[in-house]
Amino acid sequence: MRHSVWRWLFCTGAVAAVGVAACAQLGTANAARVATGARQATAAHQVKAAATYVPPGQDFNFGARGAAVRSVQRRLNQLHYYAGKADGVYGQDTAEAVWAFKEAQGLPLNAATNTLVTYKFRRDLIHPRMPRVLVPKGGRNRIEINQNDELLVLYRDNEVRLILHVSSGGGYTYPCPGDPSATCGPAITPDGNYKALSFAPGWVQVPLGTMYNPVFFIGTAYAIHGDIPVPWYPASHGCVRIWMDAANWFHKDVTIGGRHATRIYVRGTAPYYL
Repeated sequence: MRHSVWRWLFCTGAVAAVGVAACAQLGTANAARVATGARQATAAHQVKAAATYVPPGQDFNFGARGAAVRSVQRRLNQLHYYAGKADGVYGQDTAEAVWAFKEAQGLPLNAATNTLVTYKFRRDLIHPRMPRVLVPKGGRNRIEINQNDELLVLYRDNEVRLILHVSSGGGYTYPCPGDPSATCGPAITPDGNYKALSFAPGWVQVPLGTMYNPVFFIGTAYAIHGDIPVPWYPASHGCVRIWMDAANWFHKDVTIGGRHATRIYVRGTAPYYL
């Protein structure tokens, strides 16, 4: 599903996001919940999708609560889309999983309805199609990042273990670090074949900006990392953003450095290779 970068950059609409102050609490007040969520996510990856799934019968949107939300959360986790704890509360974890599922199924995303769970969405949960395989012979343990769909897929033993929505390079220009009067860019995530080179814990500052728990794949500049916000459209300076809650444990699912480092394949719209 190819989207228009500039339309995304200037849409506001009903994009679901969490304030900076609220997100900052993830590292302290919610530390225990994050650790539990990581264990639950790992367990969820090992659960085979139910042979028959009966979806809820009504539409719902970001902020909804109840059994319908819990049903969809459980199903998304069964299908390896990280929706967070199946607590019946439609928050940002669930929104990120909804976006990823819509992207994999080719369902429309726009500013007004990006978090809406529709009849078509619920029907596709019964017999979903898997994300497109980008590099079939890329190795048994690998990460594929599809910029056309804004999806990250983690494979372990050639099986899908995790599917995340990402926000990659937005294609815009931006003030150069250290010289706000100069213009840098365009903000592009370069296509190519990489490895998980290194990991830095917590918030770190790099030439492309500030990032949380980065897994670097080009030097110490380009990384898969947590950020605020991670919108439904491509908006980064060139890195691959994932939601903060997933960034708390994502690096543990990756082999960092060495000859067995997890391979990372980026494919999509970048016009050049580094």
